[in-house]
Amino acid sequence: MKRILDSAVDGFRTSALFRWYKFFILDSVVIIRESGFKAFFRKRGWKVIAVVFTYYLIRDTFLYILLPYLIAREIL
Repeated sequence: MKRILDSAVDGFRTSALFRWYKFFILDSVVIIRESGFKAFFRKRGWKVIAVVFTYYLIRDTFLYILLPYLIAREIL
């Protein structure tokens, strides 16, 4: 039973990730190629900025705050 449930969950994750990739990434590339960056930012402006900001916030928090803290506490 657990194996069937794990398979169903993995299938959902894969398909959801693929749908997001297909919708957001590939469609964005098509918009940039056909219409340029102005149309891209008109259509997806705040979402792109939010994704980039969140990515760098998480990355920098780990690199410059959490990692040095863990090293100083001799946990890592």
